Amino acid sequence: MAQVQRARPQVMKITDAAAARVAELMARGEGVGLRVGVKNGGCAGMEYTMEWAKEQGKFDEVVEDKGAKILIDPKAIMFLIGTEMDFQSSALKSGFVFNNPNQISACGCGESVQLKAAETTQ
Repeated sequence: MAQVQRARPQVMKITDAAAARVAELMARGEGVGLRVGVKNGGCAGMEYTMEWAKEQGKFDEVVEDKGAKILIDPKAIMFLIGTEMDFQSSALKSGFVFNNPNQISACGCGESVQLKAAETTQ
């Protein structure tokens, strides 16, 4: 009996606003894409990281949508599955926002979060 392979879910979705902002910044020639990850730190335990990638890593998960290219650090994939990346702008601040179903809690300042690894189904 042949083994059936399931399609891999997209790790992260990008809203129109986030894609437009990333594409706008990419047009400046900053790098090959925006690398997103997580690291230990902050009062809630983890922080999202973002930096311009000079090159695509061998194990980076790539999300390309609406002219934007996001490279997801392989160590962060299990914490970011199902996340929606948005860009919000107001009179007081603007920036990327992560709507993450794996988030358990966040600190009061909004800079760090507590994340759990996404549950996988067999």
